[in-house]
Amino acid sequence: MTAGQPGAPPGPTQGDGPGSGASPQARSAGSREQILRRIRAANGRGPGQAPGPAAAADVAAAADVAAAADVAAAADAEYAALTRNYLRAHHEPRDHDIIALFAERAADYRAVVERVPVGGLPGAVARSLTAGQFVVPAGLPPGWLARVGADCPDAVLTGDDPPLSARALDAATGVITGCAVAIAETGTIILDHGPGQGRRALTLVPDFHLVIVRHDQVAPDLADGLARLDPARPHTLISGPSATSDIELVRVEGVHGPRNLHVLIAG
Repeated sequence: MTAGQPGAPPGPTQGDGPGSGASPQARSAGSREQILRRIRAANGRGPGQAPGPAAAADVAAAADVAAAADVAAAADAEYAALTRNYLRAHHEPRDHDIIALFAERAADYRAVVERVPVGGLPGAVARSLTAGQFVVPAGLPPGWLARVGADCPDAVLTGDDPPLSARALDAATGVITGCAVAIAETGTIILDHGPGQGRRALTLVPDFHLVIVRHDQVAPDLADGLARLDPARPHTLISGPSATSDIELVRVEGVHGPRNLHVLIAG
């Protein structure tokens, strides 16, 4: 019995979208091949090429470089052609107060959130500190800290060069950083550990994190926020103070990161 005869099971048809007639196995195989093509393109190899010194030498040749570029272009074209029927943005800036939304969502996570004018930022930073040692990563704008000495003389600011030990970070009262992006829809702050943000340990070990978010860094939705980031950099996503309810649904804060998150939205 062949496909198309009465009683015969339907055979696969062209296409791999819903309703195309392709079996789940065929759709899975097609997706798998797309993923493998993108991996080969990223590694500069064509189908069937094994990695190693010989392959690396071949890729260095002009002909193979051109072939790899063609594979990469084909993979990018396939990716761009994928149907995206989902809603990419829920909050258009012209219709929503994006800053207010971010402040509301961040506060929902039990973060302390303040909106301050740019001119009032140094004073707000000083008011947010207490007596103790606060780590300041390289690249943080010094103007943000201009009022600390006068308004909070018991706060001691220290750098991280050379890098502080885990014990020293644990003993620190807190850390002061900027950020790369903030997401209004989820109240999430994203660090890419560039200037003014420091290495990841700085914002995971101390018990208090004061983060300054400029108003122009607030993106309405996740897709817009991720589009502003460099995918080659490390990213840390912060949605409120560290907390878990894994054990008997009892909320415990400060398990995987700072117990206290204070957000200053400048502008």
